[in-house]
Amino acid sequence: MQIRKSSFQLTGSRNMDESSLLPATDPDVLLRTIGNTPLIPLLRIGKEFPRVRIFAKAEWYNPGGSVKDRPAYRMIRAAEVSGQLTPGKTILDATSGNTGIAYAMIAARRGYQCKLLMPANASTERKKLLKAYGAEVVLTDPAEGSDGAFFAAQRLYNEYPDLYFYPDQYGNPENPRAHYETTGPEIIKQTDGKLTHFVAGLGTSGTMMGTGKRLREFNRDIKLIALQPEGPFHGLEGLKHMETASHVPELYDAKVPDQIVGISTEAAQQMAKRMTRDEGLYVGVSAGAGICAALKIAATIQEGVLVVICPDAGARYQSEKFWET
Repeated sequence: MQIRKSSFQLTGSRNMDESSLLPATDPDVLLRTIGNTPLIPLLRIGKEFPRVRIFAKAEWYNPGGSVKDRPAYRMIRAAEVSGQLTPGKTILDATSGNTGIAYAMIAARRGYQCKLLMPANASTERKKLLKAYGAEVVLTDPAEGSDGAFFAAQRLYNEYPDLYFYPDQYGNPENPRAHYETTGPEIIKQTDGKLTHFVAGLGTSGTMMGTGKRLREFNRDIKLIALQPEGPFHGLEGLKHMETASHVPELYDAKVPDQIVGISTEAAQQMAKRMTRDEGLYVGVSAGAGICAALKIAATIQEGVLVVICPDAGARYQSEKFWET
């Protein structure tokens, strides 16, 4: 499968009215709490590598409970400023859960309707959260995964373009820009510029593309480690196996990561449990996958400072049976 080249390009902050887009200056107190999430050192996991420090970027501290609050806010706010999103339009997009929850939270706060297409096998907790926020949820064929939801959202928007604002989280440059302008600078500041490796999963790829480009501008020696499921059939919600995906996000640029690490669903689930029991950090499965990838890297280096994006908390997966073992 041929991977398309990303059209997302950044060489620095743009001059567009940033004060109208960034959460720090939004008059809404709730939305100002997006970002500035803590960086938490691991105390026990990875202790076999005494000269390597592993930090979890605790994105579940965002008000919507995940890293996706950052791009969802940015995409919606930019659309309001540009006039693409106006009162009466419904926010429409495909989601595996977390971006949809962020959309639904922000839509409820700003007075919009929200319609989301997601695979039917998404976790029960995510479906309930979306309904709690008042979003309309359309379930798509679970066998087609997030790609099926994406194509269904495209068809719906193309049929009724006047009814919807379609952010398209897989192709909207405001997605990586949110991370370029917030996640990257936060990590640089929180590590005093000493990080050596950055680890993030590939879904829309916005986190890696935006944060990675900002970190690379700061220090080209920082290694960018992308993680993905080890194969096409997996249970890692929100992550894509890029080589076999029927839809590769337009944002994705295969040249950005220095290395891509494959992680099994079972390993990620066990690490999520271990993080909860050994570190007191109740993380989700994709965070478990990130820590697995960090340990693989730690085993190959003499010393370093590794920062892992931990996208959400374990409460969004509590109905899954692996927690019971």
